[in-house]
Amino acid sequence: MRDRPADTTWRQPNGHPELHAAVQLLAGEVGNPRLGTGSTVPALPDALPMYALLIWFAEQPTPVGTTGWAAALDDPAVTATLDAVHRNPAAPRAMAELAVEAGLSWAAVTRRCSSPAGQPPAGYLGLVMNGNFSRLLRATATPLKSVAAHAGYASESAVASAFKRAHGLAPGAHRRSG
Repeated sequence: MRDRPADTTWRQPNGHPELHAAVQLLAGEVGNPRLGTGSTVPALPDALPMYALLIWFAEQPTPVGTTGWAAALDDPAVTATLDAVHRNPAAPRAMAELAVEAGLSWAAVTRRCSSPAGQPPAGYLGLVMNGNFSRLLRATATPLKSVAAHAGYASESAVASAFKRAHGLAPGAHRRSG
């Protein structure tokens, strides 16, 4: 950011304090390097496009008849459920706990997620857990059992069958391939 052209201006993202805070955090780290800056700075730019997308989605009217995740995310109960999943996807919990966070019965949350998104919350949680497991499996040499537990699976056999169902190969083969 220090090497940007002189004619570049930075506008405050009016009405979007979260984006402004992310930009300020990045500018502070770049402008005042310190212990940990080398690890922090590469991660911060990844957040900026996500905030921009979230802001863009929030400013778009949801057209009547919209389906899929765009429609699902327009429902506060669905958003609360997905937020709970992403806050800690590895937390051992009953699916009913997600419904409590959404303020609805489990049946209502399942119906409201499944109808527009085409997938129940349990299926989405499985996708998130599987994605986290896959990422950790490739990024570390940690034993399979530990990676499975960290991703939220109760056992090696549970993760092995879920992973094979999703990817068509065993976790060990996936690790070796990449």
